[in-house]
Amino acid sequence: MTSPDLQERLVILGSKGGPAIRPGGPSPTSSLIEIGGRSCVVDCGLGVTRALVEHGVSLKELDLIFITHMHSDHVLELGPLLHTAWTTGLASRVKVYGPADLMEYWDGFLTSMRYDIDLRIEDEGRPDLRDLVEIHLLQEGAVPLDDGTLAIAALKVDHPPVVDCFALRFDAPGWSVTFSADTAHFPPLAKFAENCDVLVHEAMLERGVDKIVEITGNGARLREHLLASHTTAPDVAKIAEAANVKTLVLNHLIPADLPGFEKEEWLEATKAFSGKTIVGHDGLTITRS
Repeated sequence: MTSPDLQERLVILGSKGGPAIRPGGPSPTSSLIEIGGRSCVVDCGLGVTRALVEHGVSLKELDLIFITHMHSDHVLELGPLLHTAWTTGLASRVKVYGPADLMEYWDGFLTSMRYDIDLRIEDEGRPDLRDLVEIHLLQEGAVPLDDGTLAIAALKVDHPPVVDCFALRFDAPGWSVTFSADTAHFPPLAKFAENCDVLVHEAMLERGVDKIVEITGNGARLREHLLASHTTAPDVAKIAEAANVKTLVLNHLIPADLPGFEKEEWLEATKAFSGKTIVGHDGLTITRS
């Protein structure tokens, strides 16, 4: 679905790393990018459906959805988003791109909701939801689209123990945006994001890891995972500087909802990047200038 009049913008719908939610805190990962006449959802953490509605998206006009990997804070609300869009009046096909196991997730969701889906088809005359969603598995390289305006590419990044995790780059005339997905420090990402207008990169503070370990029962094991699978803020700055991007958006923040971690600490940790740095938060909106 292409709309040449679509405003070009990036909206961080959910900015925290990890699946837990706390009172008054941010939501898990999801973003909206409207670019090149297309509306694209990147990741579907808990809260994505309401966040899309609150930012003016008509659910019955869902277009493209991308799942970077199968961790729950990136995929948990994919099924509910599509089902809610269907009950809102979705009548055109939605293409969903993601890694291996995405089809298994979708088949499982449809099975869990079979009673409701079949009943609404018969009782309310709705089209079959199963015919409205196309699942496509991501691979490295260009993402095939029937669109001459928008180009999308994927790069497999390093997020152990997850095997299939993909950074995404969106290019349209005059504007380009790259999402790192979840990744350890991964120097090839700099070439992938080279000269982008905006790089949305996950970020972690080592001091925050120490605090998480202190308050979490499985802290030692969690510490090992976080340090092996995510990127510290100073290393994010190195990637952004090497990529020569204009704006760096810190996202999937670890920690995002613990007291004592202010914006100034994130900015200090990424001072090696000479461009503009923005600390992500739910609702952050960047429009094409």
